[in-house]
Amino acid sequence: MKAQKQTDTGSTRSSMTTPGQAARKPWKKKTPVDVVLDQINRLRDDVAHKEEELKQAKRQLQKLEEARKVLEAT
Repeated sequence: MKAQKQTDTGSTRSSMTTPGQAARKPWKKKTPVDVVLDQINRLRDDVAHKEEELKQAKRQLQKLEEARKVLEAT
């Protein structure tokens, strides 16, 4: 006898939503102006995040340079 494989026929996208979730919001078409403004905002946020990372890296580099000076002085 061969073992029969059971297939999950109930796995559809609608079964992934939980009963407490609200229905999806209707799709709202964006104008080209909205698309560009969204891109500007995303890029501005990305630049701010990278500037913060750069500040942290500079502080770390400064500390390591000071440690190197101490080690070379001994």
